[in-house]
Amino acid sequence: MEKNKTLYKTFTELALKVVLSKGMDLSEAKKVVIQKFENHPFEKMIIGLIDDKELNEKNVNTLLYDCISVCEDFGPDRDYITLEIVLSRINDIPTRKKGTNEVSEKVLKKFVDFVEVINRRIDAPPLFNMVLEGRSIIEWMSIFSIYPIIPKHKASKNRPVLLMPPYLGNDLSTTFVRKYLKSVGFKTYKWDLGVNTINSKSLPKLIEKLDDIYEKHQEKVSLVGWSGGGIFAKIIANRYPEKVEQLVTIGSPVWGVKNMKTPLIKILEFLRGKHLKERNAKFLKELEMIPEVPITCIYTKTDGLLPWKHCMEAETLRNDIQNIEVFGSHCGMGANASVLLTVANSLNANITGKKPQGFIPKIESLFFPEFWEQKGFSKFTNLFLMKYGA
Repeated sequence: MEKNKTLYKTFTELALKVVLSKGMDLSEAKKVVIQKFENHPFEKMIIGLIDDKELNEKNVNTLLYDCISVCEDFGPDRDYITLEIVLSRINDIPTRKKGTNEVSEKVLKKFVDFVEVINRRIDAPPLFNMVLEGRSIIEWMSIFSIYPIIPKHKASKNRPVLLMPPYLGNDLSTTFVRKYLKSVGFKTYKWDLGVNTINSKSLPKLIEKLDDIYEKHQEKVSLVGWSGGGIFAKIIANRYPEKVEQLVTIGSPVWGVKNMKTPLIKILEFLRGKHLKERNAKFLKELEMIPEVPITCIYTKTDGLLPWKHCMEAETLRNDIQNIEVFGSHCGMGANASVLLTVANSLNANITGKKPQGFIPKIESLFFPEFWEQKGFSKFTNLFLMKYGA
C-alpha cells in the first residue's frame, strides 16, 4: 500500500493540474478526478489524497516528470495502465477554454511513451529459474499420489468451462485441471485442436467451439488458458464478453508480449520463420486490451520460461481482477495442486460471489506465497482468524 500511496499522491497532483488546464476551478477539478477513479480498488485512499490537496504551484511538465520518476523508481508494472486510462478519460473531457486539449493530450502521450519504455525493462527469467524447470518432472509424477487428497469444494453444477493448453501442448496437458474441475461440479470442454502453436488461424475454430458450448448451455462460458492457451482465452474474452463468464489464465503472458524477453519467443520465431512482431501485430494489439469480464491470473515468481510480471493483469483497474501467486515451475503448473485449487475456487467465487469457508480453506492457505510473505509468528495465530490464498 505504501508504494501505491506514493504513486497515487504524485499522480493525483498531476491529474488535478491537467483538469485545471481545461478551465475548471480546484473544487470542480477534485470532483472530476475522483469521478474518474470510480470503482477503483483504492478509491477511498485516493479520495483522501485528493481532499487534502491544495493548488500545487508546480507546472504540468514538472508534475509529469515527478510522476514518471516515481514510476521509474518502482520499475516495470502492469498497473500503470490504470493511470493511462484515467488520463485518457480526463483528456476526453471538453475544455472550457478556447483552443484545443493540447495540455491533456501532451501529458497523456508523454506518460504512455515513458511507461512503455519503463515496462520494456522486464528481464528474462534468470538462469537459476530455467534450471529449476527440471522439477516439473517431479511435479507431474507426484500429482498421481497427491491428487486424491486435494480438497474438493463443490461448485455450481455443470457450469461450462473451456480449457486451452500451453504452447506446444495439447489436451493431455490440461488433463488434471479438467479432471479436478469435473470432480467439483463443472462441465469441462477440451479445445480439440491438437498441438497449440499459438497460431491465429486457430481462433476461428475456437470461437466456433465457444458458440457451440454457449448455445448448448444457454449461458456464458468460463475460459481457462495455460501459458499460450491463456493468450487465446484473453483475445476471445475481449471479442465476445457477452458469451464469456470469466477468464482464468495460468502462467500466461497477458500483456507486453511484443517486447517480452524469453527463450520461447525465439523458438516460436524459428518455427514460424518470421519475427513475432512482424507477423502478429493485430494479434498482439488485441492481447493488450483488458476484457470486460472477471479476470484471475495465476503466476509463479520462479517461472523459468516467462517473466512473471507479464503474467499479471492490472489489479488496480477493477475490483474483479485478481493476481494469485503459487509456488512451482512453469511446465508443472498443469500438475500443481495449488493451481487446481485456485482455478476451481476462483471460477466458483466469480460465479456465486462466495469464497470457500471453514477450516480446510484456511489450511490450504499454507501452500500459497501470500501466507508466508506475512511477517512474524502472528501469521500462524491469525490462520484461524483470517482468509488467505485462493
